[in-house]
Amino acid sequence: MASQSPFFGKRDRDTDNFNSRPAPLVGAGTNLAGTPVNPSSLTTGAASAAAAPAAKEGGSKLTVGPNIKLKGVEITDCDTLVVEGMVEATMDSRVIQISEQGEFKGSAEIDIAEIRGVFDGNLTVREKLVIHSTGKVTGKIRYGKIVIEEGGQLSGEISFGTSESRKPGLQAA
Repeated sequence: MASQSPFFGKRDRDTDNFNSRPAPLVGAGTNLAGTPVNPSSLTTGAASAAAAPAAKEGGSKLTVGPNIKLKGVEITDCDTLVVEGMVEATMDSRVIQISEQGEFKGSAEIDIAEIRGVFDGNLTVREKLVIHSTGKVTGKIRYGKIVIEEGGQLSGEISFGTSESRKPGLQAA
C-alpha cells in the first residue's frame, strides 16, 4: 500500500482521549475552554450592550475574506456584503463594505455603500455613499447622498439621484 493519510486510523485514539475528559457545560460555571467562571464577575450591562449591536445588525451577512476571489455570480437576499478579497458580481443589497484590500467589479444596487478599497462598474446607492481616503470608485455612479474623505477618488459618469426617485409613481404631475 502506498502512503496513508495521517487522518485515517487516528479517530479511535482521539475519540478515546476526548471521551476520557468530562465535557464542560457552557453556562454551568465554565467557559468554552472548561475554565471555571465566577458569575459575579460578569456584568449584565456589558453583556446586553454587546448583544444590542448584534441584534440591530441582524440579517444575512456575506464576508469574502482576504485572498478569496468570487467571480461571475449574482448575490441576492444578502443584507450586508463585506469585501476583503475580490468580487466580480451583480447584486442588490442593503449594505456593502469594501475594505482597503477589497475590490468589487460589476453592478450593485445598494442602500448604503462604504468604500475603502476599489469599486469598478455600475453603482447605484439609494441612500448614502461613503468613500474613505483609501477608496477608489469608477464607472457609472448614482447616489442619494455622498461623503468623500480627503484622498478618496471618484471618476466616471456620476449623477445625483437614484432610479427609485424616477419611478412613475414618485414623479410630480
